[in-house]
Parts: sequence; structure tokens; C-alpha cells
Amino acid sequence: MQPSGNPPLRPGVPDCNGRGGEGMRDDDMRSAEEADGQAGRGAAVVVGGGLAGITAALSLADAGLRVTLLEGRPRLGGLAFSFKRGELTVDNGQHVYLRCCTAYRWFLDRVDGAALAPLQERLDVPVLDADRNRLGRLRRTALPVPLHLAASLATYPHLSLAERANVGRAALALKGLDPADPRLDGQDFGSWLAAHGQSARAIEALWDLVGVATLNAVAGDSSLGLAAMVFKTGLLSQPGAADIGWAHVPLGDIHDTLARKALDSAGVRTELKTRVTSISRTENGGWQVEVPGEEIQADTVVLAVPQHETHDLLPEGVLDEPDRLLDIDTAPILNIHVVYDRKVLRRPFFAAIGSPVQWVFDRTDASGLAEGQYLALSQSAAQDEIDAPVSALRERYLPELERMLPAAHGAEVRDFFVTRERTATFAPTPGVGRLRPGARTKAPGLYLAGAWTATGWPATMESAVRSGISAAEAALLALDRPRDHLFDAEEAA
Repeated sequence: MQPSGNPPLRPGVPDCNGRGGEGMRDDDMRSAEEADGQAGRGAAVVVGGGLAGITAALSLADAGLRVTLLEGRPRLGGLAFSFKRGELTVDNGQHVYLRCCTAYRWFLDRVDGAALAPLQERLDVPVLDADRNRLGRLRRTALPVPLHLAASLATYPHLSLAERANVGRAALALKGLDPADPRLDGQDFGSWLAAHGQSARAIEALWDLVGVATLNAVAGDSSLGLAAMVFKTGLLSQPGAADIGWAHVPLGDIHDTLARKALDSAGVRTELKTRVTSISRTENGGWQVEVPGEEIQADTVVLAVPQHETHDLLPEGVLDEPDRLLDIDTAPILNIHVVYDRKVLRRPFFAAIGSPVQWVFDRTDASGLAEGQYLALSQSAAQDEIDAPVSALRERYLPELERMLPAAHGAEVRDFFVTRERTATFAPTPGVGRLRPGARTKAPGLYLAGAWTATGWPATMESAVRSGISAAEAALLALDRPRDHLFDAEEAA
């Protein structure tokens, strides 16, 4: 079982008001409505307090609706959260975003968290070949696409000259694909790469290096449509699109603490540890959401929970084929956490090839560790290891870290632990696109959100935020409410 809990406040991160860590109290809500004449505005309930639900709630509240956000966990943030382990504040897993993730960047701005999760000034990824003990870098220049990566690719030591040339040709072919073409959804990326001259080495050292981290699947298990979207948007759209950003504080500081503050300020009633038991239509055409001890009436309901939970809560008849939600499979991510008694890594992060290790991040400062160094290993597409005993993982990964980090030789391992997200993302398998529903359902006033819905993106923080915006936009359109305040992804791009 994965540990859970709420992170302590960090310097510079304000607290939020409300009882028991919840949002605005009922009596405060009534007083506010009576004071500003908002008692007649529409009522909305958002089920789920992950990034999709938070985004939908903020977007609806900003349009003047009276919003209640219901979350079954004791915290917000969904699958991007923090917990306490002794004196450390630990993220359940390393999460990153790219400059092209314009919706998530909007979210950071909306909750006042952008300064806590800065972007690189320019893409720079150290890539260590563990077998050859050789370091390469994927870097961009300020030149226009595709020349921005030409110099980096030309000197990339992990591929032969012929492989580099073939990568360039495949990238140009990929740029010509339309990710929205349904024919691409049914094909696998690995077969496409092989047909375009990509060697097994090129797939490991470049295509899967990026694809596994973003898609949570190797090329052969990934939809060509989703892979084309990732590479076209991240590497072949704008020179800075792939610049990497990540939280330099615990994720809970942003996705829980700051998010709750933003929700409170927007007038959202936030109820944690509150699990929805049913959703049903009322006689007047509205909705009734049942939680233990309360029935909440609403004009609008946004279901922002995982696909299987959504399936269980959906009233009959609101989707043509609701069982298709159960066909959207999930994929795991394994996270390995190692605390050393000394500094063993000088860089903030690196990626590895020729090793079971994928990506390694230095989380020392973010966790509050006072002495030594804390490294977090993010292992995507971890089907083979997600249930492995901690002892077996320790035996496998500590020698790998010593093999790649000479300073780790002789260093004392003060802590070694594992977090497992068995359903971290939806599986981006060929054909998944036809299974992902849009925000609207057949029932007026009921909408869907979540990274697994039809956003066009793989299961990322960006996809989650976009889904919340889409659900809010559909609801506001039906209610004939203003939508000018909503984030516009096309305009931002």
C-alpha cells in the first residue's frame, strides 16, 4: 500500500482557510451569497479533486456558478501528490511538463504556482549510456524547427552516423502525419519506426527515451496517433516546445495547498474525504449527487474521476456504449527513492540507456532533506516490476546507480523505498483513441473530465487540465454563460 498524507507548509506557500483542511464552510457560503446577491446563480458539482476536477471547478466558479468540489481522498491533486516519510516530504512520483504544455502552465499561473515549477531556459537532457560509460546530451539551439535540434543530433554519441541520418528522415516523415487521423490510432508506433529505417538502438536511445516517459509505453505498445502527437508537438512545433519544467517543491504544495487556496478564493466549496455514492436525475431535470449524509442538488455535474469509477457512477443511458470505458486499460509507473549520506549526483537529473534505470532526479532540496542526497527514479511502463518486492528492487537498482554514479561507491544508503502507481495512466495502446469519450454525454448537464478523455494528449498533467477546461466550456455553453475567461489552447499555442 502506498503511503499517503498531506505535506507540511513550505516557506512562501500560504495556508488555506476552512475546517479540517476543507474549503469554504456552508455558513460562510450562505453568508457570501446573501451579501453579494449570488444566491440565484447556477449550481455545479465536480466529482474528483485531481487536476481535471480542480480545473473544472475553478473555470465554472470563475464564470459565476456556485460550485461544490467533492474528493474522496484527504487531499487534492489526484495522482500527482506528496506525502510525509519521517522528516521528508516525498512526491509519489516524479512529474514533469514541457513548455508546450500550455494548459498546465495556465493552471500553474491560476493557482500562483508557476514560480515553484520553473522551466529550463533551453532544453538540455543529459543521457548516460551505462554500458559504454558515455554521456551525451539532447539540447536545442535558438534556430527554427527542425534546425533547433540538428546540432545536438549530429553530435549525439549514442547513435551511429547512419542512425542519426535515419532519425532525421523519420522525424520529417513524422512531421507530415496528422495525429487526429483515426487510421493512425489503430497502428503501433514501433512498426512505423521500423518501416522508416529506425534500428533497435535508435528506438532505445532516442524514440523510447522520450516516448516511454511521455506515453508510459514502449513504441511497439503505443498508438501511432498519440506518438505522432507527442513528437510533433514537443519536438517539431516550436523551438522551445520541449523545454522541461518540474516542481522544485513538493507537488502537494502546488496541487493541494495552492489549489485549495485558489478554490477558496473563487468561492468553491471543497469537501475532502467525501466519496460520491450515486448520481441521478431529478424530476425538474437537474441532478442529485449523493454522498454519505447529504444529497446535493445541481444543474451541472462534472465527473472527473478515473474511467472505471466513472463507469460505476454513470446513470443509465448517458453514453451509448458505457462498457467501452472498461476497455481503456491502465499502465503502471514505479518510483524508486534512494537517500544517500552524501552527494552522488551533480546534475538536477539525467536519463539513462543501457540500464533498467530510466530517469533520475535530485529531490534533495524539494523534500526538505537536511543532509545527504535524495534521488528519485521514475520507471515508466513498469508492468514487469510493479509488484516486485522492495528487496528485489534494491538488489537490482542500487548496483545500477553505482555503475553510473562513481560517487555512489561507498556511500551509505540511509533509506530505500518504493511507491507504486499501478493505474498511473491509461494505456496508450493502438485503438485507444476510439474508446476515449469527449466531455459531453447524452444527458444535459452531465460532463466528463480526466486525462483519459478525448483530449488528443496522452495521460499527462496537460491532458488532465485540458479535459477540465473542455468540460467547463461545454457546461457553460449549455448554460449560455460567458466563456471568455476560459483558457484557449489554440490561442496560447
